[in-house]
Formats: sequence, C-alpha cells, structure tokens
Amino acid sequence: MPFKSKAQRRKFAQLLVDGKITDEQYEEWNRSTGRKELPERLHKKTVKTKTKAKRVARKPARRAVKRKR
Repeated sequence: MPFKSKAQRRKFAQLLVDGKITDEQYEEWNRSTGRKELPERLHKKTVKTKTKAKRVARKPARRAVKRKR
C-alpha cells in the first residue's frame, strides 16, 4: 500500500526508528509509493469557527431622578 502524504511517510519512518514496524514493512510501502510527488498532508486541518456569543437582553439603565429640595 503506498504512502498518501509526506506526513504519513515521516510517521512511518518514526515508527521504524522506534521499532514498532519492521524494515521490510517500511520498504514495502516505500517501494509501492515509488517516486510520486506527495502532498504535505492529505486533508487540510479544519479550523473551528468562533461561535457568536448569545446576546442577552439588557435592562435599560435606571436614570437618577433629581429631587426638589
């Protein structure tokens, strides 16, 4: 199965260094990929949009009443 992105290739290289996959597994994937120009990432990261704050109805400010002296 070929690599789909440069990031995936780097991840598998790190797994190889850590000893979690064998050299044969990595080479099999690398051979099947060939010399393809791979994208950096397969999918763009999604950006969460900020949710609009709920507007709370505010009571109008009470005005000070001037008292006659």
